[in-house]
Formats: sequence, C-alpha cells, structure tokens
Amino acid sequence: MQLHRMPATSIGPAALESRESQLLAIARQLFARDGFERTSLRDIAEAADITKAALYYYFPNKEALYERVVVDSMQALFDDVCGAVALVDSPTARIRAFMLASAHVLDHARDRWIAGSRAFHEGGRGGQHLAAIALRDRYESLLRCCIAEGVESGELRAVDPALAGRFLLSGLNQMSHWHRPDGRLSAAQVMAQFLDMALQGLCVEARGNAEASVSDAPVTSSITTPRAQKRRRTVGTTSA
Repeated sequence: MQLHRMPATSIGPAALESRESQLLAIARQLFARDGFERTSLRDIAEAADITKAALYYYFPNKEALYERVVVDSMQALFDDVCGAVALVDSPTARIRAFMLASAHVLDHARDRWIAGSRAFHEGGRGGQHLAAIALRDRYESLLRCCIAEGVESGELRAVDPALAGRFLLSGLNQMSHWHRPDGRLSAAQVMAQFLDMALQGLCVEARGNAEASVSDAPVTSSITTPRAQKRRRTVGTTSA
C-alpha cells in the first residue's frame, strides 16, 4: 500500500484521521510480517511513501504506535466479546459467544490481531505495555468467569476455570500461526468445532457406564501402525 505525500499543514481533521488510519494499517502489516522490534519508523515511512519527519507528525515514537496497535486493538476486542457475551444467558452459551467473537476478529482483522499479538510480546515495559496487560487480564478474566459460572450451575463439571480458560485460549492463539484465511474453514468455523470438542469431548459415551472418567478407560485406536501390522502378520504365521 502506498500513500501520496501530503504536507501536514494542509490536512484537515477528516483527512488527518484518514491518513492516520492508513498509516496504522501499514504499521500493522509490517508488524504482522516482520515483528514489532524489527520494524522501524523509517520502514513504516518508506512503505507509506512519506518522509520520516512527516510520520512524526502522526506518531512521534514507537510507543505511540504501540498504544494504537496494541492497546486500542485489545480494547476493541474486549468490547466485542463483552457485547457478544451480554446477548446470551447460559454459561455455556457465553463461553461460545466469547470464543466465536474472538475468532471473528481473526477472520476480519487478521493483520490487527497478529500485529497486536507480536507487538504485545515484543514491545517495551512502559506504561502502555502495563495498560495492555491490564486489558489482557480483563479479557481472560471474563472467560474464566463464564467457565466458573458453568461449574457453579452444573453445566460444566468441576474443572479449574483458569486452566480451562488457558486451554481454550491456547487453541485460539495458535490458530493465527497455522490457519489460512483462504482455507476451507474460517477461523470462526474452526473455533466452533474446537468448542464442540472441548465442551462435548471426543469420546463416545461408554455403554452402561456413563459416569466413568475418560482417564479411567483404556486408550484404544482404530489406527494401525506399520509395526503393529508386521507384528500381527508374524503372530498369524506362528499360530499356523
């Protein structure tokens, strides 16, 4: 994406906001591709086809960019999941709403998600980073509260809400590394299947022992490895 040069003195409020949005989009693309630490203000200025001095008019330093790329993005994500959770009643439905709203951001604002994530982990330890940590904690706390409500209501078995929350969020966070936006399933569709696996389990309920713990059952698999096939042929030959 290239931007036309425009003297800062000629920019009105509307044009200023538009140009700032363009610069943020370029910064997110570079942060998503190269990382926050490896991307300089000069890189952003060159990609935008403006001078570094002109970039300073909008963002005087990388900390200002960090605030807009990370803090603003995390605030928007938190607002989205809060709105989605507020629309449903049951704890399980709220967990689904939380996770699907998060995956929706990955579908429709991928650069924003990846750039924000990389900048969060690579950025400094100043006041803006502390603000980002506070938002992350509020985001994760909301999911833990939904899980805890599910445990209290009996919808979910007695799991550790913090551990269960990390389990769900790890699937979401890792998705940005392998999910293809042009693939067969959207991120939200993948997350819907992940949630089915997490909330309903992978195992078919054991006949006559519905209360049995999965961990108590023997592990079986219909997949036969080449070594097992060879062992079976050997046993068959010996028996004959």
